[in-house]
Amino acid sequence: MCSNFMVQTPMSSSFLDTPVEYMKGIGTVRAEALQKELMVFLFKDLLTYYPFRYVDRTKFHTVSEVSDEGSYYQLRGYIVGMQVVGDKRAKRLVAQFRDSTGVIELVWFQGHKWMAERLKPNVEYIIFGKPTAFKGRYNFAHPDIDLASEENLKMQSAFQAVYYSTEKLKLKGLDSDGIRKTLSHIIYRLDAQTVPETLTQSLLEDFKLLPRHEALRQIHFPDNKLMLDKARFRIKFEELFYVQLKLLRLNKVRAHTVHGFVFNKVGDLFNTFYHKHLPFDLTNAQKRVVKEIRVDMGSGRQMNRLVQGDVGSGKTLVALLCMLLAADNQFQSCLMAPTEILAKQHYDTISELVKPLGIKVGLLTGSSRSKERKVLHEALRDGSCSIVIGTHALIEDQVKFHNLGLVVIDEQHRFGVAQRAKLHAKNTSPPHILVMTATPIPRTLAMTLYGDLDTSVIDEMPPGRKPITTMHFMESQRLRLIGFMREQIALGRQVYIVYPLIEESEKMDFQNLQNGYDAIVHEFPPPQYQVSIVHGKLSSEEKEREMQRFVKGETQIMVATTVIEVGVNVPNASVMVIESAERFGLSQLHQLRGRVGRGAEKSYCILMTSYKLGADSKLRMETMVRTNDGFEISEVDLRLRGPGDIDGTRQSGVVNLKLADLAQDGQILQLARTAAQTILDEDEYLASPGNQVLRQNLEQEVKTRGSWSKIA
Repeated sequence: MCSNFMVQTPMSSSFLDTPVEYMKGIGTVRAEALQKELMVFLFKDLLTYYPFRYVDRTKFHTVSEVSDEGSYYQLRGYIVGMQVVGDKRAKRLVAQFRDSTGVIELVWFQGHKWMAERLKPNVEYIIFGKPTAFKGRYNFAHPDIDLASEENLKMQSAFQAVYYSTEKLKLKGLDSDGIRKTLSHIIYRLDAQTVPETLTQSLLEDFKLLPRHEALRQIHFPDNKLMLDKARFRIKFEELFYVQLKLLRLNKVRAHTVHGFVFNKVGDLFNTFYHKHLPFDLTNAQKRVVKEIRVDMGSGRQMNRLVQGDVGSGKTLVALLCMLLAADNQFQSCLMAPTEILAKQHYDTISELVKPLGIKVGLLTGSSRSKERKVLHEALRDGSCSIVIGTHALIEDQVKFHNLGLVVIDEQHRFGVAQRAKLHAKNTSPPHILVMTATPIPRTLAMTLYGDLDTSVIDEMPPGRKPITTMHFMESQRLRLIGFMREQIALGRQVYIVYPLIEESEKMDFQNLQNGYDAIVHEFPPPQYQVSIVHGKLSSEEKEREMQRFVKGETQIMVATTVIEVGVNVPNASVMVIESAERFGLSQLHQLRGRVGRGAEKSYCILMTSYKLGADSKLRMETMVRTNDGFEISEVDLRLRGPGDIDGTRQSGVVNLKLADLAQDGQILQLARTAAQTILDEDEYLASPGNQVLRQNLEQEVKTRGSWSKIA
């Protein structure tokens, strides 16, 4: 870049920490817009606002070569004529653009007066855009157009960055082109002095990484495709490296500094239950996970373990065995669930399983009555209640434990960090933490979101569970669906029907629960059939009453919203119908499907959709029909939605990557994690002179973002 651009930089600030208003062409008004729209406050914020794609402008075409509506073309030529045509309501500017091979029209439907004043005849311009065909001839509507100056030719003859903008920024001249031109004013200033290096020399050499200042220059204004690829690799590696370095270092430090209660006794409660009262033999996967947890809880260090397992894989039974270990060692356990329905389900299941052992199990939710709360609070304080199951009510200040030793968190992504931290502080030393999730997590996301937790996977289903057959129906097949439901009900089975909405929405044209309920009652009228309805607007008592009617078999059909996504276990329910299935994410579809297939009978999931499906919706339906493997489904879900939309990752603060993509960059992530692990194995506290840059950047990262992984 030419060095005649001047940046009005305050002398008191370093270059990267200069407020963006001092950048040439920005000023206070545009700076305020950048701050509000993009969270860009400083030069370094704009430098790390990366392009989302690039346009190949390395080649110039001629007018005679324009032949494809779907392709971009870049031309050099002259304006040889222009006219404003049309009436007052539909005026447009039409300009004739000539090069040595012919003439093509350029058209502007908006801003035609401004363009007419700007364009000059017999001056060479560069135009860029997609042609459209009209009456057998091609034209360019609203093409990018610039003077063919030496500077512009240098900028345009390259891979040109394209940036996301907003309507408010575009009104202030900061569309993609405006952002790129603004950045051009400071790119020439990037060198080793203005952009300090953030990685060690050995990392740069080992992985052949560009220096940071060069990577930032090439990411915005690449010299060629090779340099662009190198810049992207360098920046992605750095982002992923620091995430892994922070996670792995916290894990190492915690192992030394946070001591856990020692559960060294496998006593009567565990042994009696294991040998006499197990409802079925454990799978090898369950045995392996229980063994891993036993080693953790007997090691003297605080356990922080994530247990992943598909719906119905037996995670609750594993958690119960761990609670019995705690009780054998005179410690209490609590299990926190995200909803009252799920908490009640866990309470019913666990109470029934431990009834022969004489263990007191408590339930605490927002609906617990004052008298019940008072009795339970006292039992927790004096230690007579060994296991308590509840919702966020467990974190209330008045809930105090005699000796809390184990915290089990189910579907933890539904709880905030502050909520989990309160449970962490319920004893003088932190209790062991066991996190359970039935939402399979892709490997790359698990390494990032849960990289500081030890991970166990229950990858087998209990014996006797049959694969669920999934079918995709469209509206024309509704009569077939109704007939199939009648057949299943005649066989003594029960049916779930799940809708995405409770009430009509003017913005959404898909079916809603209330209309669906009315239609189902019409097709399945009383007294021959009974239909339950459950949704979030019912009171807890109403939901429980409707649930129990279905559980007891008093109703054959349950019409519900996704409130039944977790926590409902009805072995006799063999059909799950998901209405407007295209409106659900893959993870949620898989969770809903897991509500059936819990008994000995063959089960079915039927995905009902409209005819009009986009490419992503088609892929979701095809994936559900093809496989029951939750981990395969999670990989597709990650590719479709990206890590920022996967349940729980937004609130976690972990997946805060500007360029790296966990769905695409698994290999870079593995390289970064291995590099971080190697460095910490050799220098755990990053104390060596060569690692000071890593230590300083890591401390700054923790300072600005917080230590989000101290709590599981």
